[in-house]
Amino acid sequence: MLFESDNPSGHKLLMDTSVANGGDNEGHGPKALMLSSLAGCSGLDVVSLLKKMRIEIADLKIEVTGELTQEHPKYYHTVTMEYHFYGGNLVEEKIQKAVDLSVQKYCGVLEMFRKFATVHTAVHFHTV
Repeated sequence: MLFESDNPSGHKLLMDTSVANGGDNEGHGPKALMLSSLAGCSGLDVVSLLKKMRIEIADLKIEVTGELTQEHPKYYHTVTMEYHFYGGNLVEEKIQKAVDLSVQKYCGVLEMFRKFATVHTAVHFHTV
């Protein structure tokens, strides 16, 4: 049940399932990878936009959770993305603009999710 996947860049990752489902839990679950891809896509957008705006942050964490349908094939019907920005002098208006641009215009993975799920977003600012 353990699969190795690669991409054109040559990077590899392992996919597996839980012991209860016949695997050894030695890799990422495919559905969880979808949520990771969503966070990565939007995170790359946001950080790139903030650099162009010359806005500094100390850290960004994106928590993505999804609710699966009850019937097979199970898929995410609702997804929540929570953006957590950390820094000493956060420019909230510009950071929100960067998130909005990613969510509404640039993140292709998020656009794919919209084809089958309701996507909610929230932005949180943490002064450090």
